[in-house]
Amino acid sequence: MDLDLLCETAEAMVAPGKGILAADESTGTITKRFDSISLESTPDSRRDWREMLLRTAPAMTDHISGVIMYDETLRQNAADGTPLVKLITDAGAVPGIKVDTGAKPLAGSEGETITEGLDGLRDRLSEYFEIGARFAKWRAVINIGKDGDDSMPSQYCIATNVHALARYAALCQEASIVPIVEPEVIMDGDHSIERCYEVTEFTLKSLYRELFDQGVVLEGTILKPNMIISGTKAESRAGVEEVADMTVECLANCVPVAVPGIAFLSGGQSDEEATAHLQAMNSGYDTPWPLTFSYGRALQAAPLKTWAGKKDNYEAAQAAFNHRARMNGLAALGEYEENMEKEMA
Repeated sequence: MDLDLLCETAEAMVAPGKGILAADESTGTITKRFDSISLESTPDSRRDWREMLLRTAPAMTDHISGVIMYDETLRQNAADGTPLVKLITDAGAVPGIKVDTGAKPLAGSEGETITEGLDGLRDRLSEYFEIGARFAKWRAVINIGKDGDDSMPSQYCIATNVHALARYAALCQEASIVPIVEPEVIMDGDHSIERCYEVTEFTLKSLYRELFDQGVVLEGTILKPNMIISGTKAESRAGVEEVADMTVECLANCVPVAVPGIAFLSGGQSDEEATAHLQAMNSGYDTPWPLTFSYGRALQAAPLKTWAGKKDNYEAAQAAFNHRARMNGLAALGEYEENMEKEMA
């Protein structure tokens, strides 16, 4: 373990005004995204899409601190032969890699999942470091029961998932790779914001207990949590200020100050909603950690729709990516205003 490298990398990932581009969609997931624009998903089309994003300036140089990649992408070269990893480092960002193999049904607990991928992880991390990855990501999935079912998530589900997250984190640090720990409480459902708070609080407290027990150095980690938000089908959904208030309160109750930064997932929020929530937190609170973004769809949806797989739309798609990256970069500084969406588009 190179502790200095871990801390240096973690600090770079949460640099002021910058956030992380989550471009780690599995082949199956990106195929569904491409289906929405009637584009065939092939190694070359996936490469072309991601290369376009990585060559976008000033988004990559000014607003993106790191890029999470899928195994295929980490190994790919651009059309001109340049490794995609080099495009990222040349832009001043940190290359990262998704290392879990997905959420699978949790034995003995219907409707809940456990994230797999620990088998062989030590060897994979060693190889990923040699290729150029300096951080990794592992996502645990925590579902909230519907129609007032308080039995989900079960303590069993949370315990097994945070244990796996901590094992992954320890292996990452052994390889001098910063682990992003991502315990995502899913926003799908009819639950209230109060129920989201309750589940998230228990999950985060369980997570940090496991990280401590397994000897993970918190200064060399990044937390990627959900925001405290009402379920998508809730009868009455909380507004921006309430989401910001309850999210910061929950984090203050659960996250040690030793953590270098918190990079939120968007979790299915709309582009502007995810930006507005981040802005409200940064403008309204002075927190002990930088609060920034690690968005996938909330950064990529607009440019993907604009691009539609056509070369003629390349520059327009890059402009759309520049815009969303800039809006979120400003929100990470607490300097975003809603009217900027039209003024700077």
